[in-house]
Amino acid sequence: MKRTLGVCYYPEHWPEELWSEDARRMAEAGLTWVRIGEFAWSRLEPEPGRLDLAWLDRAIAVLGAAGLKVVLGTPTATPPRWMLTRHPDMLALDAEGRPRGFGSRRHYCFSHRGYRADCARIVTILAERYGRNPHVAAWQTDNEYGCHDTTRSHSPAARAAFRDWLAQRYQSPQALNRAWGNVFWSMEVGGFDEIDLPHLTVTEPNPAHVMDFRRFASDEVASFNRLQVEILRRHTDAPILHNYMGRITDFDHFAVGADLDIASWDSYPLGFLSDRLEAGEAHRHRFLRQGDPDFQAFHHDLYRAVGRGRWWVMEQQPGPVNWAPWNPAPLPGMVRLWAWEAFAHGAEVVAFFRWRQAPFGQEAMHAGLLRPDSAPAPGLAEAAQVARELTEAPEAGCAPGEVALVFDYASAWAWQTQPQGRDFDYFRLCFAVYRALRRLGLNIDILPPDTGDLAPWRLVLVPGVATLSAPLLEAIARHRGRVILGPRSNSKTAMFATPVPLPPALPGLHCTVARVESLPPGISVPLEGGGAFRHWREVLEGSAETVIRDADGGAALMRSGGLDYLGGWPDASALAQILTAACAEQGLAPRPLPEGVGARDTATHRFVFNYRPDTVEVDGVTLPPAGVHWRALPRS
Repeated sequence: MKRTLGVCYYPEHWPEELWSEDARRMAEAGLTWVRIGEFAWSRLEPEPGRLDLAWLDRAIAVLGAAGLKVVLGTPTATPPRWMLTRHPDMLALDAEGRPRGFGSRRHYCFSHRGYRADCARIVTILAERYGRNPHVAAWQTDNEYGCHDTTRSHSPAARAAFRDWLAQRYQSPQALNRAWGNVFWSMEVGGFDEIDLPHLTVTEPNPAHVMDFRRFASDEVASFNRLQVEILRRHTDAPILHNYMGRITDFDHFAVGADLDIASWDSYPLGFLSDRLEAGEAHRHRFLRQGDPDFQAFHHDLYRAVGRGRWWVMEQQPGPVNWAPWNPAPLPGMVRLWAWEAFAHGAEVVAFFRWRQAPFGQEAMHAGLLRPDSAPAPGLAEAAQVARELTEAPEAGCAPGEVALVFDYASAWAWQTQPQGRDFDYFRLCFAVYRALRRLGLNIDILPPDTGDLAPWRLVLVPGVATLSAPLLEAIARHRGRVILGPRSNSKTAMFATPVPLPPALPGLHCTVARVESLPPGISVPLEGGGAFRHWREVLEGSAETVIRDADGGAALMRSGGLDYLGGWPDASALAQILTAACAEQGLAPRPLPEGVGARDTATHRFVFNYRPDTVEVDGVTLPPAGVHWRALPRS
């Protein structure tokens, strides 16, 4: 696999006389790919129907002449101001009924059919003009679906589309009433036109109603993306991708990815540490300039799964960002480390955001590879170093994982809809399991929830999946290794009801969840052998073997054959013990890593990354802060 670097560039922001010089400097730095166009609609079509594509023709030609490959973005994330005049009702409304107004970006409702038609029109124009351009080597649809809480809209357009979605799903209001349990609180409806969006209710709305609205909203993102992909496919053979964001779970990325060739994500380690992680002050201070040691790796593995093996980093942080509560500069060497970590997890391309820091607009404080005066910013030298190292580094894809973790976007919606405890967050649970596996030095594959084959992995983790799919249930039944489920696994039907027999209701697993309780901060249930349950605890019954008990003698982990059920949310100590024992049983050999150190194997080499602010010894190698080391694996 050829690994290359890229950069995000905005020729419309700069005088045209700069373009050739910029292209030359990009090529000299060892960059290969340049993403352009994703925010340029107002320059592509200044007025309705009046196109100005000549400047884009010239920009693509200049970049191509320098030997650079162009990723051309569709501009639908930033509709121009005249679009709002044409479609005054195209704006999304928030849950309080307030418009998400013009003056920023992503100010559209996915369900507005008039806006969709205009999106189809501009994508068709671009596809017809550039679909066979030799310099346009890939396409990006839109930009960061779901960012800024824009997946769900509470607009009249969304309400009409939701009613139609429900009519197709249930066929009759009577069937919907039964599925939702609308007899409760006299919520029964006589027609689909009586159904509103689940917001502005006196107290919480029916959770089944909420879950269907979330499913609908996710389907709207997928169909919006599919509209563009289908147009592009008619005019180009170049790969099509979308750039997802970190810890965005409001829509099913697997569903969107099914229509794409490549998944990509936008990696901002310092911003995410400050903005998107539950972490104590000591942790944030220790990793202030490096980012969380596991957050990037989790998303690398997630988007490798979404892309069915093909994935990029479309935006890699090169310096301070502008959007987090606090925005420190990276520790010297971290820009290089972040790039190499992505490559070790199988990335084909790492592209930096952005080429030159903007002197205007909302992102004027967001660093690039160049300063606004075109002088090199610190990230440029590190990017160039990676480019040089790539010419000598071994070409090898990501090695298969030793363990697997099932991740399900619908379960994130389920536990947001009915958390039962304020801090029960599905992503947080999965990330805790991932972090524990990574601390053991294991290679991890993330799997979609409809996975039908678990044979490649001797150890599979299924934490918190609300409703197990039929393919996954069949795969679990056939699996010959160890599957660890829970807490809350298979605890809801597809209609968001409690199943009877009671959860987890798995053939062969003689265990029943008799009762659940959520635990507030500071409260824990100690486990025999060390560690404790926090956040969540279940009372387990049944004839399955009790492997671990709590301090009161109750069952904490029960086993039937190759199936384990975990009746609570284990802390880091308990997770380490549970996973270490499971690895030993399955013949896996953990390679425990010091805190703040990550590792990943390619087919031929083991890469180790030091996120710590101090020097550390790993496998006989001294790694400085931001240190990266790779060594050949023994031949089997």
